[in-house]
This record gives sequence, structure tokens and C-alpha cells, in this order.
Amino acid sequence: MNAIVVVDQNWGIGREGNLLVHLPGDLKYYKEKTIGNHIIVGRKTLESFPGGKPLPGRENIVLTRDPGYAKDGCVICHTVEDVQDAVKDYDPETVFVAGGAEIYQEFFSLCDVFYVTKINETFEADRYFPDLDEMGLKAAWESELQEEKGITYRFLKYVRENNR
Repeated sequence: MNAIVVVDQNWGIGREGNLLVHLPGDLKYYKEKTIGNHIIVGRKTLESFPGGKPLPGRENIVLTRDPGYAKDGCVICHTVEDVQDAVKDYDPETVFVAGGAEIYQEFFSLCDVFYVTKINETFEADRYFPDLDEMGLKAAWESELQEEKGITYRFLKYVRENNR
């Protein structure tokens, strides 16, 4: 299973339910990686998508504690085990954990590959992703430096060495 995330220098990922910064190049990268695949998101993340609708061209699997929650075009799950059951027959390389913070935390140990957009700046954040560098994970791939709106960033791919 994969995770895909955009972080600042402190591994911040969001503030008050929003991304820290809107970078069209990162959104394009996210779409390229996830299109035709399966994304696992929490209800709040789903509702932060344009129009509060599932992202087109991919299966949107939503984990929520609300037993009455329903959303057209989504697979609704209520436990991590429900999600695991929903994706058990998929190639793990096609499954992306895509936020928010609680969802990343719930599935972190199940992910072997992390697609990280690392912004070379610090923002005021209230949600964080685990610091992969501090954990000793090494980037297996790194893009050239990107720049938008005066902000520089890179795309990185981290892979756990003890790949299951």
C-alpha cells in the first residue's frame, strides 16, 4: 500500500481542514499518481475535495465513524479492517492512503511506499505526517527542484527497506 502526501519542512500537512498551500504542480502530480487507482481518505478529506465530491477517475474509499454516512460514488467503510477487506483483491501498488492526518496514522504501518511532496518552507500547521527522515527512511527517488508562486518543492519517493 502507498501513502501520498504534501508536507512542509516540519512535516505539517494542514491547518483547519485545509492544505497549507495550493500548488497546481503538486495537484497535477497527485492526479498522475492516483488516476485509475484507489484512494483511501477520511470523510473530512473527501468533503474538502472540489464540491465535496469524490475525485473522478479513481475509486474513492472513505473511512468514517459515522454509521449513517453515505456519498454517491464512494465505497464507505467504518473500520480499518473494512477498508482492508475492500482492497484485499487489489494490487497494493494501486492503493493510495491520501489523508487526512487520522487516516495516515491509521494506515501508516500498512504502507511500504510514500510519495511525498516536500515544500522548502514552514507554515502554521495543526496536522502532521510522521517525519520519515527522522525515522531513518531514505528517499529512493527525488525529482528536480520545482518552483511555483515563489515556493520551491520536490517530489520524493520513500520505500521501507523491510518491504513486505
